[in-house]
Amino acid sequence: MTRNHGRRAPQWRHTLILGLALLAVPPLALAAAPAAKTSAQAVAAAKGDPSGYELPSPALQAVVDAPRAPTLSLSPRRDLAALLQTPPLPSINDVAQPELKLAGLRINPATHSASRFSFADKLWLMNVADGKERQISGLPQPLSIATFAWSPDQKYIAFNQVHAATNTNELWIVDVEAGSARRLVGDLNTVMGDGYSWQPDSRGLLVMQQLKGQGPAPSAGGIPTGPAIQQTEADAGVRTIRTYQDMLKNEADARLFDYYASAQPAKVALNGVTTPLSTGGVYWDVTLSPDGRYLLSERVVRPYSYLVPASAFARRIEVLSAVDGKLEHTVANLPLKEGLPTGNDAVATGVRRIDWRADAPATLVWAEAQDGGDPNREAKVRDAVLMQAAPFDKPPVTLAQLGSRYAGIQWGRGDLALLNESWWKNREVKQWRIAPDQPEKAAELLSARSSQDRYNDPGRPGLVRDVNGRARLQVSADGRSIFLYGLGASPEGDRPFVDRFDLDSKQTTRLFHSQAPSYAAPVALLDQEGTALLLTRESPDEPANFFVQSLGDATAAPKALTHFQHPLPQLRGVSKEQIRYKRNDGVDLTATLMLPPGYNAKKDGPLPLLMWAYPGEFKTAEAASQVTDSPYRFNAISYWGPQAFLAKGYAVLVSPSMPIIGEGDKEPNDTYLPQLIANAEAAVNEVVRRGVTDREHIAIGGHSYGAFMTANLLAHTRLFKAGIARSGAYNRTLTPFGFQAEERNYWQAQDVYQKMSPFNYADKIKDPILFIHGVDDNNSGTFPIQSERMFAAVKGLGGTSRLVMLPNESHAYRARESIMTMLAESERWLEQTVGEGKPVKKKR
Repeated sequence: MTRNHGRRAPQWRHTLILGLALLAVPPLALAAAPAAKTSAQAVAAAKGDPSGYELPSPALQAVVDAPRAPTLSLSPRRDLAALLQTPPLPSINDVAQPELKLAGLRINPATHSASRFSFADKLWLMNVADGKERQISGLPQPLSIATFAWSPDQKYIAFNQVHAATNTNELWIVDVEAGSARRLVGDLNTVMGDGYSWQPDSRGLLVMQQLKGQGPAPSAGGIPTGPAIQQTEADAGVRTIRTYQDMLKNEADARLFDYYASAQPAKVALNGVTTPLSTGGVYWDVTLSPDGRYLLSERVVRPYSYLVPASAFARRIEVLSAVDGKLEHTVANLPLKEGLPTGNDAVATGVRRIDWRADAPATLVWAEAQDGGDPNREAKVRDAVLMQAAPFDKPPVTLAQLGSRYAGIQWGRGDLALLNESWWKNREVKQWRIAPDQPEKAAELLSARSSQDRYNDPGRPGLVRDVNGRARLQVSADGRSIFLYGLGASPEGDRPFVDRFDLDSKQTTRLFHSQAPSYAAPVALLDQEGTALLLTRESPDEPANFFVQSLGDATAAPKALTHFQHPLPQLRGVSKEQIRYKRNDGVDLTATLMLPPGYNAKKDGPLPLLMWAYPGEFKTAEAASQVTDSPYRFNAISYWGPQAFLAKGYAVLVSPSMPIIGEGDKEPNDTYLPQLIANAEAAVNEVVRRGVTDREHIAIGGHSYGAFMTANLLAHTRLFKAGIARSGAYNRTLTPFGFQAEERNYWQAQDVYQKMSPFNYADKIKDPILFIHGVDDNNSGTFPIQSERMFAAVKGLGGTSRLVMLPNESHAYRARESIMTMLAESERWLEQTVGEGKPVKKKR
C-alpha cells in the first residue's frame, strides 16, 4: 500500500503513466458555480470592491477550456497500454467540500481518503503494436479514478474509484482480455496511501479498509477540555524544525486523526472474498514481499506531535505473516522526530528507507546513519546499508558503507545492482555496481559527478517489471548490458537518448538520439534486445503523440499510435526561441522567448512583456550556465504559466536563468540580492536589445519562490513597471529554520535572513505589485499570512498593491473559478500597468 507522499515509488505499480503537456481542461458549465462578474463588477473590483469570482477575456477563457491530452500507462509486458482522460477542472462547489487538516494531511472525511480533486473519467485500452483501441464495459458511472495499477501477469487492472457525491471509496478491477470492469470491494481507506496493491501471483490484492464498527467521528463538543501543552528540555544540540502547516493542535485533533487514518489490512481474492490481516491501526505503509509470504508493516504510534507531520511520528516497523497477519519479526521502534540537526544532509538516526529487495524472495534492505544523522560531524562513513533475509533469525549483513547519504538501489540480479549515494552540500552524486549476493565483494564505481551537471549525466537505468511485478533493471538477453535513458542536455538544448551500457567494458552504444527539428522523448524499450522503442514526439506547433520506432532499421519511419490534436489551433504559429546572453560577471544565461503568432519585432515594434522566473541555487558557474529545455518542444500554452498571455498579444520570457551561485565553501544566499539583480538586468537588457519590448513595458512575476523573487526585484530595482506575486513568502523570520535551499537557521545567518526579506524593504517598492494567495496554502514556507502582511506593509507605506485571497485553495489552485479569477486579476493588472498586449506607441 505504498504511500503517495513522496517516500518512494510504489513497488506494486506496474505502470508507466505519462502525462503529455498539461495544457488546460475542457469546458465546464458554471450553472452551479458562483456567478462570474460582469464588466461593471470587474470595474468595481478594480477599485477595491470585490463581489464574486471573475471571468477573464474570452481569449484567456479559451486557454483554460482547451482539451487536455490523455495519459498513457504501459503494461508489464509492454505490448498493451491503458489510456486515461482527466476531466475539466473541478468547480468551487467540489473544492469547498468539507476537508480535515490533520498531521500534515488533508483528508476528505466523507470518503476516508486523501483530499484530491483530479480524477480520470475515461479509461480504455490500446495495442502498442498497431495503436488499435479497445473500450471497456461495465465501468462505474460517473467514472472517477484516483489511482491505477496493472496486475503482475497483465490480466487485470485495479483502480480506486472515489466519488464524493456518493461518499464511495471502492476498488474495481478490469478483466483485460474480456474488456470488462466490476466492483471488487468497497469501504477503502486511502487517507495514508493508495489503499491497495497486487499480490505477486495476481490472484488477489492487499487492501486497506475502513475499520468496522467505528461509530461516528469523535467530536470536541465545542467546549475545550483544557489547554494544549508542549514542553522541551535541553538536549545535545540544535534541531531544525521547519514551519509545517496543518499540524495537530490538541488532543481532539489527535482523536480525529486516529479515527480517519486508522485502517484494517486485508487480503481480497478476485472473487471478492476478504480476509482481515493483523489488527487495525494507523499504517504509514504496508508492502508485500516479492514472494508474497510476508508483509512489511510501518505503523504510526503515539506520542504524536503538534510541531511535525505524521511522517515524523513515532513508528513501529514489523514483519508480519501474509497468511494471518501474525508478528514474525520486529525490525525497529522509531521515536518521534521533532527536528533534525542543521543542514540539508541531516537525517534521522535508526532504520531509514526500509524496503524489500526486489530480486530476492523476502530480504529487507535499509540505511542507518553512522554520523548521528549530523552532516556537521566529521565522519568517514555517513551511512551503512544493511540487509536481512527471511526468516530474519540471523543478524543483518552490511551491504555497503557510504561516504554520503544512501539514495536508493536499482535491483537486477544476485551479481548486479546499482547503488546510489548523494551529498547535497557539494551536490555530488555517485553510482556503484554491487553484487548483493556477495556483500563482501568490493563495489565498483560507475559514475561520480555533480547532480547539477546536466551535460555529463549518463542517464537513468531502464527498469522493467518482473513476474512478481517488481521493478528491476532491464538487462540485455546476453546479460552483459543494461540500458540508460537520458535528457541529453547540451549547449543546443535537450536531446533525449537511449544508450546500451556494457557492464564489462563500460562502453556505451547509442541506440536512439532525438534530432531537430522535433523533440522525441523515449518512454520504454519494447523488447529485451532494445530493437523497438516507444517514444513521444513533438514540435513547436505539433503536440506530443506516441510512436513506435524501430531501432534496427535506421530508414524505418516511426509508427504513430496516437493522433492528439493541437488544443489551441488559434495559437498555432507562436514564435519560440531559446535565447542566450551573459550576466555582468560573465555567467552564461538562457531563457525561452515566446512571441504571439504573426508578430515581427522589426515591423511591428516593441510589445509589453511578462517575464516569469524562479531562482535556483548552484555550486558552480559552469553548472549555472548550462542550457535547459529544448527549442523543439511543443508550444504548450497553459493557464498556470505566463504563456497564457500570448493569447492576449503579450511577449513572454519564460524561465530566464536566475542562478544564485556559491562556489566552493561559499553560501549562495550570502550574495543573493546582487546576483538576483544582475540576472534580471541581463534579461531585461537582452529583450530590449532584441527590440521585442522596451524598458517602460516589462512586468515580472512568479509563483512561490518566484513570488519572493518578484517582491525582491521590485524592492531593490526599478527594472520593472509591475509585478505579479502568487503564493509567496516575504518575511524570512517567519521561516526561521531554513527556506528553499538555505540550510542555516535564522540565528546562524540573521543578516542573510533580514537582507533577503522584501518585507524589510516594503517602503522601497515604488511599482505596483499584485499579490494572489490561496487561503488554505499548505506549503511549509508560504503561510497565507505572508501575503497578508506584505500587502499591509505596502499599503501602509503608500505603495500601489492589490491582494487577492482565493477561498479553499492550497499552494496550487484547483477550482475553475479560482483559475479564471487568477487570470482575470492578472490580465487587468497588466493592462493597467504595462498596457494592453499590442505594439507600444512611441512617444513623440
